[in-house]
Amino acid sequence: MKTPLTSLPVDQRRATIILVAMALSTFLFVTVESLPSGLLTLMAPDLGRSTSQIGLLVTGYALVVLVASVPLAHWTRTIPRRWVLSACAGLAAVSTLWAALAPSYEQLLAARLVTAGAQALFWVAVVPATAGLFPPLVRGKVMARLAVGNSLAPVIGVPLGTWLGEHTSWRVTFLAVAGLSLVVTLVVLALFPTVPPAQGGASSAPFPSARRFGFDLTITVIVVTGAFGVITFVTQYLIDVAGYTQSDIPRLLLIQGAAGVAGAVIVGRFLDRRPVGALLVALAVLVGAQVALWALGEQPVAAVAALALFGMAFSTIPPVLSHRVMLVSPRSTNMGMAWSSSIFNLGIAGGSALGAGLVALVGVRTVPIVSAGLVLLALVVALLEERFTAPLRSLAEHAVEQVEKELGAKGAPTP
Repeated sequence: MKTPLTSLPVDQRRATIILVAMALSTFLFVTVESLPSGLLTLMAPDLGRSTSQIGLLVTGYALVVLVASVPLAHWTRTIPRRWVLSACAGLAAVSTLWAALAPSYEQLLAARLVTAGAQALFWVAVVPATAGLFPPLVRGKVMARLAVGNSLAPVIGVPLGTWLGEHTSWRVTFLAVAGLSLVVTLVVLALFPTVPPAQGGASSAPFPSARRFGFDLTITVIVVTGAFGVITFVTQYLIDVAGYTQSDIPRLLLIQGAAGVAGAVIVGRFLDRRPVGALLVALAVLVGAQVALWALGEQPVAAVAALALFGMAFSTIPPVLSHRVMLVSPRSTNMGMAWSSSIFNLGIAGGSALGAGLVALVGVRTVPIVSAGLVLLALVVALLEERFTAPLRSLAEHAVEQVEKELGAKGAPTP
């Protein structure tokens, strides 16, 4: 007999194919969000605009994700995730195709904003929907696997897209992303089960807590603000402080990205069993990496080692925080992810602004240590959360308790 803990909407081979498709989709969304940064010098003359105006294509994109996540989650709360995710991927394909063919800056901006709306809803739906295809005891690992797509986008997606644009046209790069997005759309339509959100295996949190959720949103905005101060200005830091040249940067960022992929894989091995420890260790290592980057910044090899440690530590933050939302969201996990996504993007904007202010006022040398202070504050908030809230158990402990209750209710002996 199957219980709610063991009943899954699809077999695990099919679920794994869907997981790969969703990781590819996260890779594509993060890539297309950042592509204008790598293609600035190609897009600006083609469209007759300045590079700063092309840069606004990234800013406007992030603002849409920030503002639209919660309303879109509310409006689509009763629609099966198969239709929501396929619509997001399909809309991304169409709008990216529109961007590739856009004859003017205004049309390109409009196409980008449509893609941003699709991404806002995608982040809301993808984690609960994909996690719900797998047994509860491995859902943290599933979230970590999804995060691999995020980690690969800045170090493979954007450089590869930039290279393709330089050797052909920036429009060809957007066409390639549109084509891959269409593939994801077809996979979702073919394989994703049609299950109402409320009936999904991960539609509600096992330990709902408004207090914990509030703590976790606070941690999110603080740690992301601190991390993105470094992320935004890491290239300038490596050149001005560590003494590298512009030609060295792609290799250095590749090292950071490879470490990030390793971090996402490693945290997946522990996240389901140690949800509290995973967050505390991730924050502590991130603080240490930023302090090391500041203290050893003028030593090229040590600076790269600190950068790799930073990449590894930060790559664990999105899956760890998503896992927390899935455990403690006081409402549906879809709404929890919507708020988390909005707050995450607020942190991105805040971190970029913080870094820009520090660079303008005191120079790029101070960015890592100030950012480390913010991440340390996030660690303090995480410790306070454990001090002033009920203990957060792992899903393994929760699963055992549920099975014992079900067996007890049927008169079966319990161990």
